[in-house]
Amino acid sequence: MKATALSVATLLRAQERLEDTLAQMTVAEANTMPHPLIKSVTWLMWHTGRELDLQVSDLKGVPSLWQNAGWSERFALPLPDDTEEWHHTPQEAAQVTVADKDLLSAYLAASIQLTVDYLESLDEATLQDVVDDSWAEPVTREVRLVSVIDDAVMHSGQAVYTRRLVINK
Repeated sequence: MKATALSVATLLRAQERLEDTLAQMTVAEANTMPHPLIKSVTWLMWHTGRELDLQVSDLKGVPSLWQNAGWSERFALPLPDDTEEWHHTPQEAAQVTVADKDLLSAYLAASIQLTVDYLESLDEATLQDVVDDSWAEPVTREVRLVSVIDDAVMHSGQAVYTRRLVINK
């Protein structure tokens, strides 16, 4: 199995876990942060989509789906489009809410499809290309892809935990 195929399978498993978690919740439950330091399922899914979208769009050299495909307008969040969600305070994270779970699912699906298409078109010989030399150790394409896929997997597990905290209160 090619490394990119393994990456696709891993990412699709994370998507399945996130979607299954969301399906078991109401919109209000999905928007709930059970503790100030534990993000909502809404935030976790939105952030996962954003991270994949921003990182893979950058690797492809194209504008993000968030800006280019109108997701920013559809979500209409009270946060700037260039928000660094990985640095969100609990107050900022609490502002990431939706009125419709389908919006979350659709953005996540679009971001995952962007990533899958990229992985499937990628020449594995380019995985060692440096894509960011602003770090002490330059970041390769492979490191960047592993990082965002690992983030998606981690957040899918966090979503399961958050759902259990919210629903079992």
